[in-house]
Amino acid sequence: MKMLIRAIAGVAIIWLAMLLTGYGVLTGSTKNAAGLGLQCSYLTARGVINAQYLHTDSGIVGVTDCPLLKKSGDVIDN
Repeated sequence: MKMLIRAIAGVAIIWLAMLLTGYGVLTGSTKNAAGLGLQCSYLTARGVINAQYLHTDSGIVGVTDCPLLKKSGDVIDN
């Protein structure tokens, strides 16, 4: 029972930190537009947001993979 309460408290602290900072964690990505676009989904404290990036395999133009963390435009303390 003590472990369950600690786990719930840990999740609540992480959610509160995401709410105050506006960051989201990568949940998935898909290639689109004939492989030139990359759509990344991020889980934030306010829901799921999508971001579009230009994608190339070399990384010279655009990105090769989605960033692990992304700052959303909506932050509660602004």
